[in-house]
Amino acid sequence: MDLGPLNICEEMTILHGGFLLAEQLFHPKALTELTKSDWERVGRPIVEALREISSTTAHSQPFAWKKKALIIIWAKVLQPYPVTPSDTDTRWQEDVFFSVVNMIPTINHTVLFELLKSLEASGLFIQLLMALPTTICRAELEHFLEHMSVDTSSKDVAFFLSVWWEMIKHKGNQQDPLLSQFRTMAHKYLSSSDEFSHPPKRFKSDPDVCPTMPLLAMLLTGLKQIQNRILCPGMKCYALANLADMLTVFALMEDDPQEVSATVYLDKLAAVISVWNLDTQNPYHQQALAEKVKEAERDISLTSLAKLPSDTVFIGLEFMCSLLREWGEELQTVLNSSQGTSYDSYRLCDSLTSFSQNLKLYLDSTSLSKEEGQVVSELAECVGDFLKKTNRVLKNKGFEKDITASIAMAIINQKMDRHMEMCYIFASEKKWAFSDEWLACLVNNQALFQEPDLLLKLLQTVMEVTVTDRAIPESQIKQVISLILECYVDLSLPDKNKVLSGTLCSWGRKGLSEKLAYLDGFQEDLNTTFNQLAQSASEQGLAKAVASVARLVILYPEITVKKMCSMAVVNLGTHKFLAQILTAFPALRFMEEQSPNPPTNFVVSCLKETVWRKFSTPKEEKQFLELLSCLMTPVKPQGIPVAALLEPDEVLKEFVLPFLMLDVKEVDLSLKIFIQTLQANASLEGYWLQTCSPFPLIFSLCQLLDCFSKYWQLPKEKRCLSLDGKDLVIHILEILCEIVLANAETFSPDTWIKSQSWLHRKLEQLDWTVRLRMKNLFEGHFKCEVFCHVLHIMAMVHQEVCEPLYVLALEILTCYETLSKANPSVSSLLQKVNEQRFLKSIAENISPEERRQTLLQKISNF
Repeated sequence: MDLGPLNICEEMTILHGGFLLAEQLFHPKALTELTKSDWERVGRPIVEALREISSTTAHSQPFAWKKKALIIIWAKVLQPYPVTPSDTDTRWQEDVFFSVVNMIPTINHTVLFELLKSLEASGLFIQLLMALPTTICRAELEHFLEHMSVDTSSKDVAFFLSVWWEMIKHKGNQQDPLLSQFRTMAHKYLSSSDEFSHPPKRFKSDPDVCPTMPLLAMLLTGLKQIQNRILCPGMKCYALANLADMLTVFALMEDDPQEVSATVYLDKLAAVISVWNLDTQNPYHQQALAEKVKEAERDISLTSLAKLPSDTVFIGLEFMCSLLREWGEELQTVLNSSQGTSYDSYRLCDSLTSFSQNLKLYLDSTSLSKEEGQVVSELAECVGDFLKKTNRVLKNKGFEKDITASIAMAIINQKMDRHMEMCYIFASEKKWAFSDEWLACLVNNQALFQEPDLLLKLLQTVMEVTVTDRAIPESQIKQVISLILECYVDLSLPDKNKVLSGTLCSWGRKGLSEKLAYLDGFQEDLNTTFNQLAQSASEQGLAKAVASVARLVILYPEITVKKMCSMAVVNLGTHKFLAQILTAFPALRFMEEQSPNPPTNFVVSCLKETVWRKFSTPKEEKQFLELLSCLMTPVKPQGIPVAALLEPDEVLKEFVLPFLMLDVKEVDLSLKIFIQTLQANASLEGYWLQTCSPFPLIFSLCQLLDCFSKYWQLPKEKRCLSLDGKDLVIHILEILCEIVLANAETFSPDTWIKSQSWLHRKLEQLDWTVRLRMKNLFEGHFKCEVFCHVLHIMAMVHQEVCEPLYVLALEILTCYETLSKANPSVSSLLQKVNEQRFLKSIAENISPEERRQTLLQKISNF
């Protein structure tokens, strides 16, 4: 607020003129002698001068000018009198109020308080009062209460109750330069004045900031002083409501009360404003909605940082009980009459309802003496009876048509308290969507909706409304979607992922295109974007590329991801760049429901549907392999967070296990993928193979290895893996077994034994040579049953075929040498006479003599 310096200006000239006229009207008396009865005649020029100032500055800041004028007038009241020449010299240099204050004649408190009353400026009065130092603040309130108690009129009562209500609502901590200057000025006057050197004895001087509690106690005493002058039912309702609210907030309510939900808060505002709209006597009846909302927020958001002293509380409770007994019957008659609900009557019933609830909690949770407990119990009964007889006020309010939408949007537009919570209600309410007011609010407050949860709620509302209400113009839908996308594009990458994740969960792989038919130009944008990506695949342009893809992927995730998968395989050298873009969207790790089949990784589905089993060259296979590797173990670019989109076990399940057969074209590529999965994240502590069951993987490889025993029996077109591929299978099997053995302690003993037994049973179906390769994994838990297989082989081999028999015999002996070292029980079996004879019978059928002697020598060494 820039209202210029505190010096002579046009507005001050008008104010000066008002006081001069007042002096003339009161002549020959001085304004320091003015009384209440004189004000009606003398004070009019001052009031009119202030109103003129407010009207001439209405286009700028009328309230601020009114505040400035009242500060100057109050400063004149506080100014020590008489002023000595030395004081004048000092203040001329140091006092910012000096020039303007001296334009006003010397006045008394009556002029100040009557002026405040005439202007109905109770809120300003409390603001200025609470800005004063503690001693002056209490002394000034004491002056005010004395003024109100003399010749008390109905206007005095109304102004007193309004001041009290403003005190209850006052929150303080206002950063206002004018108030700071006013406070500084009062400090200087305090040090040079005898009036404030001895504050009233009943008040203890507290720190610099004036506490509210003693002031509320003073106002309670003031209410008792003017009690008999409160005559009309409306003022009685006002007084009781103030007393109930003061005791609830500053005595009964817990120290840190739970904040009501946003919907309840909005309903309370709507109730208050609806009553104001119906109550033509209420000062806020003619105010604009935004002003009503601001004031209603103050009325329903009462808080306290301190509690009233216990003696003040019980004085207040007893006084309330007394007032209810004295006024109760009259007020019940008025409240139950057919007259329209006034705000005073509504507030009384609402305040007493809250008071009654908190009083019961207070009674149950506080240790009270017998007398105190009796006071509380009697009051609780009294309030309960009163509410039972007047419950129609709150139940049958007859409020106007729902105005919550307009209130919520006013809060958002003005950025008032809890405006972000109103944004969530705004985004969720389908009844409000696409109204002119709703669209204007969204356009004007676009920046407030740049939060992922808000955007998701907004999207869900828009999508549902556009489907159910076909009458909404296409242009409006496009406008709203465009606004939402602009908000989405401005989000950080993690927040974009939250929105994308929510979109996929709500509408699946088709994204926003699932419900919106208004995606004109999407295909063109897609082609343009990916043409640019193909031409500038570099880390320097990665951030820009991610931002471009972010917009496409939320509109139509399936088409966008499939396009990237296809480009990564077909366009040589782009796989790494495109993988970095994809891994910048961990939300794409979305599990699609495919009933009755188990959920599938969305990216896996896109790869299978787009490129898998459709490679035309070895280069494309190589790029696919490298793409998988980047998606499992992303390369982390600078400044962009990335995350793996594929887990090794998912890759095995989809691209390896179904293809581990000799007659499947992809078997060779699947084996290469298998090796990649074993290498993925191998250095990490939580290695993925530990979390799944590796024994079925081992058996799948053993099955493939077993196929090689029938290799030459298969037609050539079904031998999709060369004999060299057998070495690759064996290599993978060895790595897998090593990993499993290295992590054997991660299995429970029971699980380990059962898994070994399961694998051993399965291997019985395969060639015996395959089982021999598992000897280390079985760790001697099972006996070696080689000889039965050897006897079968011997029966099939002619005696004259010595070369294969010799090689076979050497292989058998070599295996037994290994087994005998690893397992002594096997060694003891070999020493049996019948086995020795069997081995010798093999040797006798071998020629030449040199080979036979070599075998016999080996046999004798067992």
